Amino acid sequence: MIHDNRQCQLGEGAFWHPERQQFFWFDIKGKRLLSQQADGSPLEWRFDRMASAAGWIDRDRLLIATETGLAILSLADGALTDVAAVEADNPATRSNDGRADPQGGFWFSTMGRNGEPGLGAIYRFYRGEVRRLVDPITIPNAICFSPDGATVHYSDTDRSIVWRQGLDGDGWPVGEPQVFLDLSAQDWSPDGAVTDADGGFCCAIWGQGAVVRFDAQGQQTHRFDVDGRQSSCPSFGGTDLSDLLVTTAFDGIEDPDPAQGKTYVVQTGLTGRPEPRVIL
Repeated sequence: MIHDNRQCQLGEGAFWHPERQQFFWFDIKGKRLLSQQADGSPLEWRFDRMASAAGWIDRDRLLIATETGLAILSLADGALTDVAAVEADNPATRSNDGRADPQGGFWFSTMGRNGEPGLGAIYRFYRGEVRRLVDPITIPNAICFSPDGATVHYSDTDRSIVWRQGLDGDGWPVGEPQVFLDLSAQDWSPDGAVTDADGGFCCAIWGQGAVVRFDAQGQQTHRFDVDGRQSSCPSFGGTDLSDLLVTTAFDGIEDPDPAQGKTYVVQTGLTGRPEPRVIL
């Protein structure tokens, strides 16, 4: 069912704020963050730059990834306070996927504005430090974590591959990344993803209008369809964390119908996990 009727050119970065009991999501190319009040009335924050992903610091502040780096957003007045410049001097790139990790860090990615090969990278912010962790990569997505915080997943949508890698006690990568899913045979493009309470990997498949769940062995267990075919990012939320919000996009669709770019919610029968707080 439709959660929000506003059409996003490029919906992304969905997450549930556990203290506010609200879903948030971005329209990257629309340069805005969207949400709703408890009665369903729309909320919107507009920016002077593209922004794409966020983690919650406290009830009233978010750490957001933008095309010039990380900034703190005050939800009360919409003010942005820059925290760290990341590729701010490179006009060819912008931010993309991101998510907070269980250790209190925040992972985020960059990519070429037109998906140019190899222009992307994945970074992590942790207690004031930013490290570049993965490069080169073309369209980094699917950043999410096992419930115990011992594993990170991420994809290159362009290559149809999802990797996973071990993390140490502070959440930094250890060892080498291993291929978790190779979806090239299905011609599936893994976009944003989130894990559920059982460690299931729930990934939006761009172009399929669906979020597909895989177990720890990489076997498909569930598929949740939405009407927007460019499904881009899922997030569990709601009072029992069983609602799955799914963003979509109309970017690149010629003559998009009204279903494209809207934000949907699916009743899954699964249970998600509370989004971790980002530690500054």
